Amino acid sequence: MVKNCLREEPGSAQQREYDASQNPNLRYAIFYKFFLISLFFLINTNLYSQPVKISYSGNDNYILTERTDLRRYDNGKYVGLTSREVKSFITPSYSDGDRVYDGLFYVEQDTKHLARAVDEGIHDAIVSVFKIDEQGTMTMLEDNGYPSFRSFPSFPKKEISIGDSWEAKAVRAVDPTGQGIITRMPVYIQYTYTKDQFFNEREVYVLKALWATRYGYGTGVSIQDFDGDPELKSASGKHDATLYIDKLTGAALLIRDTVDETFTYMDGKKIAYKGTISLFTDYPGTVEEDVILPAINRLIADSDIEYERTDLGYMLVIRDLQFVANSAELLPDEKNRLNQIADLLKKVPKNQILIEGHTARVGDQSDEMQLSLDRAHTIVSEMGRRGVNTGNLITKGSGGTKPVADNDTPEGRARNRRVEITILTR
Repeated sequence: MVKNCLREEPGSAQQREYDASQNPNLRYAIFYKFFLISLFFLINTNLYSQPVKISYSGNDNYILTERTDLRRYDNGKYVGLTSREVKSFITPSYSDGDRVYDGLFYVEQDTKHLARAVDEGIHDAIVSVFKIDEQGTMTMLEDNGYPSFRSFPSFPKKEISIGDSWEAKAVRAVDPTGQGIITRMPVYIQYTYTKDQFFNEREVYVLKALWATRYGYGTGVSIQDFDGDPELKSASGKHDATLYIDKLTGAALLIRDTVDETFTYMDGKKIAYKGTISLFTDYPGTVEEDVILPAINRLIADSDIEYERTDLGYMLVIRDLQFVANSAELLPDEKNRLNQIADLLKKVPKNQILIEGHTARVGDQSDEMQLSLDRAHTIVSEMGRRGVNTGNLITKGSGGTKPVADNDTPEGRARNRRVEITILTR
């Protein structure tokens, strides 16, 4: 019989493990020891985390996307899944010492029920202008319904540590019926700073945000937007959101909001939404100047096109486009210029592109605005036929509101009739 020659010394790890298994008191002592050590590290992680001051300092062009995936119920009956995406390109500038943001928003919406589209989206630019201070408070200067979340997130003026909470006021702009009637609802949000982590290779603060929807009458409050939908009687519900805040800029790189709310109308109809709203902040791609600038220079040399580097990006000014008079129909002679422009735009497939139509100021302003927008639409259609990804194209009509020459002369009016195509960059 061969005996095991490897013998544990008294007090070795294996011996202590055996003793602990045989001695309930010793097992309890070991468990208690590890519990105290874990508690010590947990407490010290919070006690010795450095207080921070979160503030907003966004100085770059950025892309804000709001994506909703909400189940809609009308009077308790399921209508469909509302999948809507609002995209925007936002450019900061300075006015009287204040940082002002110019936003170009456009909406894509597809409500589905039994694989059938109920609503369709649009792609025309909706302009909004606003200010954001260091605490994240937003002041609207030109309000056309976007962004939907204002002053969200907001930060305290004092330094905070993990576990601290604060409350701040925000505003939500809602359109429950989808008819373009915007109602602005104030909300009071409870924030908690929960932890630090990395998100998309950036250091972020992770915040929790909770709030209740309370609007109109019979909800415990008396709040009404007199410029909003007069048929909206009340709204109630709750939101539970997680926010990932960039430590460098204070921008919300990602917000995930779980929604459950109901809107009640004067005629008794109730519209309920349940699901998620996600907001993303991203930054436009740069372009390879050694590729794009030679292509622009060739285009300028061959066509009646001018180039300008603006805050938005690389802008091409196409003058004297040959349309049928007072129409958005292009004449056949423009085929060659359109081919050259399309070849250029296909070199930047990941960038958003703004196509803005302009007219001379000679007639009814509303007619001119519509004509300039229709002509921008025509350019989009022509680019699509030539293989440009139209999903990245934003259209805008400015009519005669942005003249670059005197409208009193034929030459000046000809210069004002133009289309500007801007490759949007950081």
